[in-house]
Amino acid sequence: MHPVLIELGSFTLYTYGLFVGLGFVAALFFASKNALNYDLRPDCDKRADHNRKDKNTARGETDNPGVISDLFFVLLVSAILGARLFYVGLDFPYFWKNPLEIVKIWNGGLVFYGGFISALVTGFFYIRKKHLNVWVTADIVAPAIALGHAVGRIGCFFAGCCYGKACSLPWAVTFTDPDSLAPLNIGLHPTQLYSVASNLAIFFILLFLQKQKKFHGMVFWSYVLLYGLFRSIVEMFRGDPRGSFLFSWISFSQGIGMIMVVSALFMLLLLYTKKKNARD
Repeated sequence: MHPVLIELGSFTLYTYGLFVGLGFVAALFFASKNALNYDLRPDCDKRADHNRKDKNTARGETDNPGVISDLFFVLLVSAILGARLFYVGLDFPYFWKNPLEIVKIWNGGLVFYGGFISALVTGFFYIRKKHLNVWVTADIVAPAIALGHAVGRIGCFFAGCCYGKACSLPWAVTFTDPDSLAPLNIGLHPTQLYSVASNLAIFFILLFLQKQKKFHGMVFWSYVLLYGLFRSIVEMFRGDPRGSFLFSWISFSQGIGMIMVVSALFMLLLLYTKKKNARD
């Protein structure tokens, strides 16, 4: 593919960086629109509104898109730092000898799990600081993450990172650009496109679940479950160094994916039970 999209003198536009940026914009745009379907007012404001019985402060009048925009910039910074540090940690001896390579994220090298965990922790404390409902906010953001991730993975395809195993399937992709991070001149599974397709599938499934939502947190934990499941499947076709998780035949990302699935199932059952008991 084409890791470098435009090169004019000293100016270079990397395709990977472009699509990561477009993914962020797509996620922010959707989340801001999606926030209009929710009531994000702090609990103290809701109690005051209930006491006043003032219908003019009804659901949706707070600046939900503005709140989500601020949150997304916090998540962006923490996700990039976490994703890069996770990637550096996986190949620490190389980066120890080549420290300047650490900052060259435009060449590829962001691990989603690292970014997700970092953004999850940072986002939790930010949401609590703003006195917002954690699960309501998470439900708003979850579909946007899937959409933005799908767009960002297109950049992986152009850069050649996250490449697949060798294969002779009709849809195998062959990388020929010498700047590509994938092995050249050999048919490979287009695992980057598998990831694009799986994240888009998750996005549309979450939109459907959002309309059938039974309790706060349902959309977010459904995302965690689906991503862990789909990622574990895609990992079976990855050809780049994956590391191992307890067993040599389970990659590190597959191991984390399995943990995500189990954790999500537990949380979905817990939140459903709490909601059911509250009704009873």
